Amino acid sequence: MTKKRSPSRPESEGPIGTAVKNGILPAQAIRAMISGAAVKLAAPLARGQLQPASIDLRLGARALRVRASFLPGPKGRVADKLKSLTLHEIDLTNGAVLETGCVYIVPLLESLALPETIAASTNPKSSTGRLDVFTRVIADGVTAFDQIPAGYKGPLYAEICPQTFPIVARMGSKLTQIRFRVGNPREDDAALTALHRRETLVSGGASDIHDGIALSVDLVGDKAGLVGYRAKRHTGVVDVDAPGSCAVFDYWEPIHVRGEKRLVLDPDQFYILASKEAVHIPPTHAAEMMPFNPLVGEFRVHYAGFMDPGFGHAAAGGKGSRVVLEVRSHKVPFILDDGQIIGRLVYERMVEVPEILYGRDMGSNYQAQGLKLSKHFR
Repeated sequence: MTKKRSPSRPESEGPIGTAVKNGILPAQAIRAMISGAAVKLAAPLARGQLQPASIDLRLGARALRVRASFLPGPKGRVADKLKSLTLHEIDLTNGAVLETGCVYIVPLLESLALPETIAASTNPKSSTGRLDVFTRVIADGVTAFDQIPAGYKGPLYAEICPQTFPIVARMGSKLTQIRFRVGNPREDDAALTALHRRETLVSGGASDIHDGIALSVDLVGDKAGLVGYRAKRHTGVVDVDAPGSCAVFDYWEPIHVRGEKRLVLDPDQFYILASKEAVHIPPTHAAEMMPFNPLVGEFRVHYAGFMDPGFGHAAAGGKGSRVVLEVRSHKVPFILDDGQIIGRLVYERMVEVPEILYGRDMGSNYQAQGLKLSKHFR
C-alpha cells in the first residue's frame, strides 16, 4: 500500500532530486545545493560560512557608492541601474571605509540558480544589526528587498548603509545570510502553542501567542540597573572582521534605569536592549524575529533576524538565550515600559535536523546570551 502524504506538509522535488517536505533547508541540503550548482560560489566556501539553517553571503571585490537606494523592478537588472546611479567605485580587495549615511551596492561572491521549488530570503547577520549597519539584498527582476523567488537564476547584491558607525569592510566580509525554504513551513498559532507546551519556547515571561510568540523588553536589568546601551555618534571606525577590537565606552553609553522601569527613546538614536524572555529554538525548527507593528508605536526592532536551530537549546549549551533588540524611535520620542511587547518570534519547520547546531558544533558568539553588544566590542 502506498503511504499517503500529509495534506499539511506536501512534498516536492528537493535540491538534489530527493523528495522533501515543506520546510527550511538545513546545512547538509545547502551543501548539496552548492555541489549541484544551485548555489554558486565565486570563491571556495569559507570556514564558518555554512550555518545550521543558512549560509553567509560574502562581499565581492568592489563597492559602488550610489545616489540612493533602489529596486531593479520586475524586468530590470541591477547592473543596468548601477550605470546611471553610481557615483564612484571603491576597491574592497584590501579593505575600505564605508561612511555613515552613504549607500553602497556590493556584488556578492554568491549567486543562485534555484530550482522552481525553492525560494530564499536574506537578513543581516546578528553582528551586522548590532552595529546599526542597514543591509539588504537585491536581485535582478525582484520587486522586494531580501526576497528571492523560487526558480531565481542570477547574481545577488548587498545594499549597505552604515547608520551610526563607519565601518571597514573587505572582499569576503560577511554581513548578510540567506535561508532557503520549500513551500510555507511557518507554524500557525495552534501548532506553535503545541510546540511551546512540548519544548518551552520562551521562559521568563508570559507566552503570548498570536501570529508568533510575543517578546517584551526588559527594563529591570542587572543588579546595577543596566538595561541597555545607546550608541555614540562621531566615533572611530569598526572593522567588521575584527572581533574584540573596539573599547565599549568609546562607542556606547550604558543606560541604567532606576525607579520607574521605563525608558524614553530619543528620535533617531540607536539602542541595544534585551528581551525579558529567554528563547529556545529546538533543532527541529528555525525562527525569525519579526518587526513590531508600527501601528502600536513609532519605533521598531531595527534589524529583524534569523535564529538558527539550537539557539538557546540546553543540549547545545544554551539553556535559553535572551534576544538582543536593536531599537530605534522614529520622528518623536517614545516611552518604553518594562514588559512592553516589542516584537514577535515566528517558528518554521526544518526539512530535517541540521548536521550542525548553533552553539554545539560551531563558534557561536551569542549562545546563552543576555544583554550583549556585537562581538567587535571588548
